[in-house]
Amino acid sequence: MTLALASGAASAQTVPMSQALTPPIVIAHRGASGLRPEHTIASYTLAIEQGADFIEPDLVLTKDDVFVARHENDITGTTDVANHPEFAARRTEKVIDGQKHVGWFTEDFTLAELKTLRAVERLPRLRPDNTKYDGQFEVPTLAEVIALAKKHHVGIYPETKHPSYFAKIGHPMEARLVAELKAAGWSKPSDPVFIQSFEVDNLKRLHGMTGLRLIQLMDADGAPPDGAAPSYAAMATPAGLKAVAAYAYGIGPNKDMIQKGDAAPSTLVADAHAVGLRLHPWTFRAENMFLPPSLRTGTDPAVHGRLTEEIDRFLDLGVDGFFTDFAYIGVEARTAWRAKRKVPG
Repeated sequence: MTLALASGAASAQTVPMSQALTPPIVIAHRGASGLRPEHTIASYTLAIEQGADFIEPDLVLTKDDVFVARHENDITGTTDVANHPEFAARRTEKVIDGQKHVGWFTEDFTLAELKTLRAVERLPRLRPDNTKYDGQFEVPTLAEVIALAKKHHVGIYPETKHPSYFAKIGHPMEARLVAELKAAGWSKPSDPVFIQSFEVDNLKRLHGMTGLRLIQLMDADGAPPDGAAPSYAAMATPAGLKAVAAYAYGIGPNKDMIQKGDAAPSTLVADAHAVGLRLHPWTFRAENMFLPPSLRTGTDPAVHGRLTEEIDRFLDLGVDGFFTDFAYIGVEARTAWRAKRKVPG
């Protein structure tokens, strides 16, 4: 089966199309992070109200081994910690996955201490409207995210952040995460949970500990931080995907690995489906700076372009779901796509 690229693409091209293996899901990337500071109960709640199927908490550990939702263990840019003089002495320098960071880190705070902080918008220049919520919301725990998801009957899609780093400093993640999810009643492939990681051995360990579905994250460049594979590019080859299928349910590739801008799509969707892997690409954002040139509105990088059309392209290519900062746009795009392609809801 073939498909003509959506109107507005750089040129009229015919590309291979692979049918989704499962009905596409909408994953709220850090909640409704395009409209509220990310990884807050307010952000997750808004995403649920907008119709997301799953909410995504990135997980890091506190000094007392409690999972909290932060994009990174470096909380310098996502909380008001710099405004707390009582924590000034904890500002430090660390090397995490080969990168130097200077700031404040969750593993140096107890949960009680973290709860005195408040979230701030991570991208204030790009999303200035979100800054009006700065200082209003706590850092949520995984337990709080689970309770919210259960209350509203949606799934969760947690990511283990820097698991090798945390293991090296005496805070291994896998057993704690499996135990907390099991206590919530989640341990089977049919449960509303996906666990994702950019690392490989972390997922392999989890594969031996739980029946929950695992997703191997991949970036367009680089390699897994744990050194378990030479590169993400190698993992995305047919042979590499076959190896991933031995421990994972699917892959979460950078969307550029499927189609970069207005260029012709790769064969990644078909190649992954051929070995039974689902694809949940990331991240679909409405701002011009994140969209292909043909789908931008004007030249201001912060202005919203035609995200619905980009999502439509990827659904036509056969993805099984997608991460978006704008759940309401994702839900609307999926609904329109289903109607256009006469796909059952």
